[in-house]
Amino acid sequence: MLELTTPVKYVKGVGPKLAEILATKSMATVGDLLHYLPFRYEDRLNPRGIAELRPGEMATVIGEVRNSGLFRTRRMPIFQLTVGQGRSRLRCLWFNAAYLQDKFKPGQLIALYGKVEQDSHSGELQIIQPQFEMLGDSGGAEDKAAASLEIGRIVPIYESAGQGRVTSRWFRRVIRTALENLTPDIAETIPAAVRSRLALISPREALWKVHWPEAGESFEDLQSSRTPAHVRLIFEELFFIELGLELKRRQQKAQTGIAFRRDDRVREAIKKILPFHPTAAQKRVLKEIADDMQQPHPMRRLLQGDVGSGKTIVSFQAAIIAIENGYQVALMAPTEILAQQHYFSARKILENAGYRIVLLTGSLESDRKREIRRHIAQGNAQLVIGTHALLEEKVEFAKPGLVIVDEQHRFGVLQRLKLMKKSEVAPPSPAAVVAASRRHLTGQDALAPEGGTPALRESAEPDVLVMTATPIPRTLALTLYGDLDLSILDELPPGRTPIVTRRIADDRSSEVWDFLRKQVAKGHQAYVVYPVIAENEETELKAAIKMYRELSEKVFPDFKVGLLHGRLDSDLKDQVMRMFQKGELQILVATTVIEVGVDVPNATMMVIEHAERFGLAQLHQLRGRIGRGAAKSYCVLMTGGKVTEEGERRLDAMVKTNDGFQIAELDLELRGPGEFFGTRQAGLPNFTVANLIRDRQLLELAKREAAAVVAGPSAEVSAEEISRALVALRMRWQHTYGLLEVG
Repeated sequence: MLELTTPVKYVKGVGPKLAEILATKSMATVGDLLHYLPFRYEDRLNPRGIAELRPGEMATVIGEVRNSGLFRTRRMPIFQLTVGQGRSRLRCLWFNAAYLQDKFKPGQLIALYGKVEQDSHSGELQIIQPQFEMLGDSGGAEDKAAASLEIGRIVPIYESAGQGRVTSRWFRRVIRTALENLTPDIAETIPAAVRSRLALISPREALWKVHWPEAGESFEDLQSSRTPAHVRLIFEELFFIELGLELKRRQQKAQTGIAFRRDDRVREAIKKILPFHPTAAQKRVLKEIADDMQQPHPMRRLLQGDVGSGKTIVSFQAAIIAIENGYQVALMAPTEILAQQHYFSARKILENAGYRIVLLTGSLESDRKREIRRHIAQGNAQLVIGTHALLEEKVEFAKPGLVIVDEQHRFGVLQRLKLMKKSEVAPPSPAAVVAASRRHLTGQDALAPEGGTPALRESAEPDVLVMTATPIPRTLALTLYGDLDLSILDELPPGRTPIVTRRIADDRSSEVWDFLRKQVAKGHQAYVVYPVIAENEETELKAAIKMYRELSEKVFPDFKVGLLHGRLDSDLKDQVMRMFQKGELQILVATTVIEVGVDVPNATMMVIEHAERFGLAQLHQLRGRIGRGAAKSYCVLMTGGKVTEEGERRLDAMVKTNDGFQIAELDLELRGPGEFFGTRQAGLPNFTVANLIRDRQLLELAKREAAAVVAGPSAEVSAEEISRALVALRMRWQHTYGLLEVG
């Protein structure tokens, strides 16, 4: 008998060579193979008759090959196949498909699936580019066995893997064999109370029915992955991922942190640095952060807010809490420009209050770096702002209390963890541990007397505040940042006006430049953004360098135009950006290097050329560079050439809304979870059966049930059931977590 953990090469019909191909699809065991689900199903129990077909519908047709042939047009070769059922005929067309001309023989039985259309000239019904599958015609024993899996039933359709034999038909036979030889003793790992509450079927029944649905199963539920079999497998995957995240949260809460004081002196220090009256959202979020920082365990919080919502000032207020308690703060940004932006903002807001701030980036000269590292190690630097340079081994903090990571999705999870471990201190003595535990159990504050430092400082983890201006849909936040508490800034500071966004074809560029000229003549500034730096013969994209020359010499010779892109050395980038911020440049031609961190309130217009080539989140981030002052701002999306259907949806969303969360939801839907941030870098779990977009409600359920299980034994969930779930988490599901750590 086969176990779920049996190597897949031992399944009949696989073997070592095909097992290597399956390994490229992350199928190493029988369990992996059985969790390779059909991406759709065909109703071959009741296939459509050709005479019944209607234009516009998706249909499965089983027919006999009558004739086929290749004919060439001036543009491309087209392969045509005629399939028949009695006197009824159906035409099928494939473009650029010369490879099919030796594929079909008259008399073969074939299954076709696709959209039925009506030829505008002949009126005949046809299917263009149908998916197809040969059903066998030799009459041999193998063909008869295969036909029993492919005709007269609902048939699962799988994505092929590799080349040659590993087709959808092959998967049907091999998965059927694996199921027939699978041990009946599959351990149940989800607690009984959870299964009962959600009416979950057994894992063995789910695996059978997800691959081989019974005749009465709802075809609509199959296609939408909502049969009881699908729900069981999807919930199971989400449940164990949320269980791992919940364990991680509990482990973090059990660690020793720094219980920061928040007395009148700290409150006054915070009020003193505020440059404006905070919004209600900023007050609420600061309270959430400050309450967390008072706890004796480390804060792990995500601060999420749309562009311009005021995250930076909130992070500086949190920094003051740590600094006023005698600790250092590290703020890490993904780019030098953004790090410099934070540094200038911090100096403007904090330096007058007497706080010592330093900037550490990779481009600094060696002597300057060495001097800054010495100040950090001696504790002289209270707020340390930098890039990846903060992660270097030579950088040591004297007394780290708070780590702020900006634009977290641009860092790997391990980089965040590395920054948290920057203090090299001795572990606490056993006596200190016992004393601190006793104080905690009796409800006493684990702080030293007024003016002292918290107990167990030697082993305390710094607090971590993660910031992002990329709005994250809740479903993604529950998995990507499931180990963090969430704070959302959902209110813009007063005085901000919505940005007017328009889409215009680039053949109307003269109108756009005329409008931009009027904006600059009023004393405002503008960005012109391009997707590439230099020209490429293989593309027709306008390049920033070429267009900088054209705009500065021909279109706007009377204005001061600057150029900013990623290949400029750091000093020159800094110089250009400072000139633009001071108003010495009126128009800035740039690439996406300005996507984050550039704050110029006087900039009221942005023109994005080849806007159809940018991602939706990227367009929203770019647009966020304007509208930062009180004047009305305009974003013009210029397009060149044909725009794809997906590109149309992106541009349409930008024109319709300024709401970053609405845009993020659509972006997640268009790109899928894996591409939203980049799975490997972000640490997103590798889902096998679940889909974050489709399965949002099941994810919420899984999170709630996992939290209840981790809370400990109860009348509903026994200690034995919890133990079984944790063993399953470690044995079967840990490999799906990417960089996420589980207990």
